[in-house]
Amino acid sequence: MTARLEFAKRHLKTLRPCERRFSGLVKPRVNYFWPECKASRPGETWHHPYGEAWCSHPADHAYPADELMPLTCRGRVRGLEPSRGDVDDALGMFSLTLIDTLDTLVLLNKTAEFEAAVRRVLKDVRLDNDVVVSVFETNIRVLGGLLGGHSMAVMLKDAGHYMQWYQDELLHMAKDLGLRLLPAFNTSSGLPYPRVNLKHGVRGPESRTGTETDTCTACAGTIILEFAALSRFTGDPVFEVHARRALNFLWEKRQRNSNLVGTTINIHSGEWVRRDSGVGAGIDSYYEYLLKAYILLGDDLFLQRFNIHYASIMKYISQPPLLLDVHIHKPLLPARTWMDSLLAFFPGLQVLKGDIRPAIETHEMLYQVTKKHNFLPEAFTTDFRVHWAQHPLRPEFAESTYFLYKATKDPYYLEVGRTVLDNLNRFARVPCGFAAMKDVRTGSHEDRMDSFFLAEMFKYLFLLFAEEEELPFNVEDYIFTTEAHLLPLSLSLSTAPRAPSPPANSTVQAEELDDSNFDWTCPNTRLLFPDPAFPRNFRDPIRSAVDKSCPRPAVHREPGMGRPPLRAQDFMANNPDHLELLRRMGVSLIHLKDGRVQLVQHATQAVSAVAAEDGMRFMQEMMELSSQQQKEQLPPRAVQIISHPFFGRVVLTAGPAQFGTDLSKSITGVRGFVTVAEPYSGCVELSNAAFVQGRIALLQRGQCMFAEKARHIMKAGAIGGIVIDDNEGSSSDTAPLFQMAGDGRNTDDVTLPLLFLFYKEGNILLEALKEYREVEVLLSDKARDRGEIHWTEQEGATDWMKKCSEHGSLFQSNDSPSLL
Repeated sequence: MTARLEFAKRHLKTLRPCERRFSGLVKPRVNYFWPECKASRPGETWHHPYGEAWCSHPADHAYPADELMPLTCRGRVRGLEPSRGDVDDALGMFSLTLIDTLDTLVLLNKTAEFEAAVRRVLKDVRLDNDVVVSVFETNIRVLGGLLGGHSMAVMLKDAGHYMQWYQDELLHMAKDLGLRLLPAFNTSSGLPYPRVNLKHGVRGPESRTGTETDTCTACAGTIILEFAALSRFTGDPVFEVHARRALNFLWEKRQRNSNLVGTTINIHSGEWVRRDSGVGAGIDSYYEYLLKAYILLGDDLFLQRFNIHYASIMKYISQPPLLLDVHIHKPLLPARTWMDSLLAFFPGLQVLKGDIRPAIETHEMLYQVTKKHNFLPEAFTTDFRVHWAQHPLRPEFAESTYFLYKATKDPYYLEVGRTVLDNLNRFARVPCGFAAMKDVRTGSHEDRMDSFFLAEMFKYLFLLFAEEEELPFNVEDYIFTTEAHLLPLSLSLSTAPRAPSPPANSTVQAEELDDSNFDWTCPNTRLLFPDPAFPRNFRDPIRSAVDKSCPRPAVHREPGMGRPPLRAQDFMANNPDHLELLRRMGVSLIHLKDGRVQLVQHATQAVSAVAAEDGMRFMQEMMELSSQQQKEQLPPRAVQIISHPFFGRVVLTAGPAQFGTDLSKSITGVRGFVTVAEPYSGCVELSNAAFVQGRIALLQRGQCMFAEKARHIMKAGAIGGIVIDDNEGSSSDTAPLFQMAGDGRNTDDVTLPLLFLFYKEGNILLEALKEYREVEVLLSDKARDRGEIHWTEQEGATDWMKKCSEHGSLFQSNDSPSLL
């Protein structure tokens, strides 16, 4: 147990903050964003934690309400204000903001205020209210707040100065609340109902809940830290057992091929209701809690599951610097063309994982979007434009900034934090606090200040700038929950309850803790990236991406009625003018991982109604063109290397063209030596036509239509062509068959065969050409038996056969003449 605690501490200490080097940046004082206030009433020496956020107004503007309404300077009381729908499920008439900010007060060295706040909680807060609340929000904000407050109270009491009267009162309240949440777990699956009545549970008409059938993955999977801590603190295993059961069920319901989870799930049947998967809203903290549960509790099973999920996230969802939702059953297809702001937590989680480079890249993208709009919009498109304009002062971006600074020791992230601080004070600060942004484009406010703003945002910004001597305790002895509440790592020393065994068909196998396995070790950034400029090297390519994708509006002639300004048959995905026309028509372009592109139109994003109509006509043309091209689904073709020393043993899976010679009607196929076309794109007349004549030309995908490439190599006298994908890493092993379409015109003039190789297979052919110079291939509908091909066999094939076999299922033995 002690070894496990030390391991957890070492994991966090790899992120130890460096000595501050501000490079001219003046370090903000705590009061810069949480200023001192005058006493609310004559003679009053204690300032209510709500009051600290806005100064010069009495604390009773909000207390004892759950949250502050900063524009109208009053508290938000559920039932007295117009309903905001699900957002109000966080309010339970239990002084939410007061509880949620208890440990924030201690971190900010406001110990006397903390002690007074605890007394107020014990005196005024009731948990037996007849109100329906969100299980998820109540767990992370209120239960987490009580446990974080208890942790701080115990720490202060042990230090011998404050809280000497404390006798675990906050812990008793936490257990009371935990017992009130437990009825929500009374389902056949073990997944909790999304809502529970604090007084009546989920049964009976008086509960006014218990009829829901669905919950989000994060709602059911973000329980384990708080419930396990409650069990370890109290010695009652029932809470941790229920949380583990819910996590086990979610794990078993993952999509087994992609190892991804959906966004919402039926709590009774376990069927996925929404099958889109990402790292943002609805799923985010499920992944976070798998990794953090391992750090806090020391159960290797959580890390194993996280690593499997993480590998799939990086394979399907991560498209650096983007993180795009996909379908769990078809993970190569994006589920949407926009990203939500909650995914901003993910770079911070990647830092804990030790995957620094993608964390830097995604964070930089988010920072550039933030600089354009002052705040991170609630959702933004793949070309970094506003999709949902609200910003409720979410802390996730500040959280990732803090963790990246700890990991990289780069003062750049202090500059980022200063930008966040300045924007909060310039644009969100109002006389009674900080108001959420209703529209980041106009700077309009919403009468809302969620409790997480004080619970999380202030913590992370303070920690980003604080010197070690300013901290009242060692933060590395604690782990942050998703609401930034502090739970001590020493909980791993407590006896764990008897956990429910994973189902018998669970695919995660127990494995030894092997330090040689990177997934089991803590990252050392100095070893991985010895160049101190490595963060900047990763950021620089990202920095200009937002400006290029989201340029300043230019003056254009308004697209007219009738024929659209861009025809589907003329569209080229790498033409900047075409992309700008698409943007004006409200059409977004998404690059799929298999190299294809997907077009989606949002008419509301067009520059005008006329442009939206043009976009609709363009999309109709594109669908008709696509339908025409897909009428005949052709089978795959083969590129068989038949020269010395291969002799037909290496066969590469190739995609067909919907024009040119039909190899299925050719008995012998097309045989010839290969030559790289110059230029490699084949989009203009070839400069090495003399070398291409009578040979098979190698071309690179991109810059022009496939039919245009074919015409240019035909003019040079080629007998065939092979187009190699320019999407690095693509492979026929993981991507669906790709068919090359025509250019929308008559392609009867193309009379040679043209085949397509993904990057991995194409690279094998290029490496063979580089090593042997003269490489002969056979283009055919299927690989030929070696007995059907005439050659003089020689020695020397062994080494190349081994090299090719390392690339996957590309090597073909003499007994298996066809891979297709």
